[in-house]
Amino acid sequence: MGSHEATGSVDDLVAIYRPALPQVYGYLLPRCGGVALAEDLTAETFMAAVNGLERGAAPVPTVSWLIGIARHKLVDHWRRLEREQRSLASAGGDEIDDPWPEVVQADAIHAVLSRLPAFQRAALVLRYLDGLSVSEVAACVGRSLHATETLLVRARSALRRIYLEEYGDDG
Repeated sequence: MGSHEATGSVDDLVAIYRPALPQVYGYLLPRCGGVALAEDLTAETFMAAVNGLERGAAPVPTVSWLIGIARHKLVDHWRRLEREQRSLASAGGDEIDDPWPEVVQADAIHAVLSRLPAFQRAALVLRYLDGLSVSEVAACVGRSLHATETLLVRARSALRRIYLEEYGDDG
């Protein structure tokens, strides 16, 4: 850590808790698709922040810092789901091209996202909702750049396939 930044305290976190809580929850809810899960991950985010602050290993808390923790908690959740789903059916290869129209209903996309395997969902959310580059997505999910590119291609294809099965082809 080049220049040594001020270390935060739990009191600093308490001071920003009220304005930060809806922002952290608001970040998580559309990305995980369920109120209960968003509430759980929000709680985990604040607990991780408290733990870091108690160890003296955290900067003065900000909403941005808490959102970063929330992102990690969400990725950890997807990793747990992926491990659980690995024992289930393995996915086959799908078509590679991706000229699918971007105009689709958000609620339908959230419903379809919830049906994707956890790592596919994580990759799509990080790439397209959070706007991370492919290399940043790779770092978040702990995969190589090439593996992440392949994951994104398969995820987009699976999303398209499920969307078309559920909602038909209007484009």
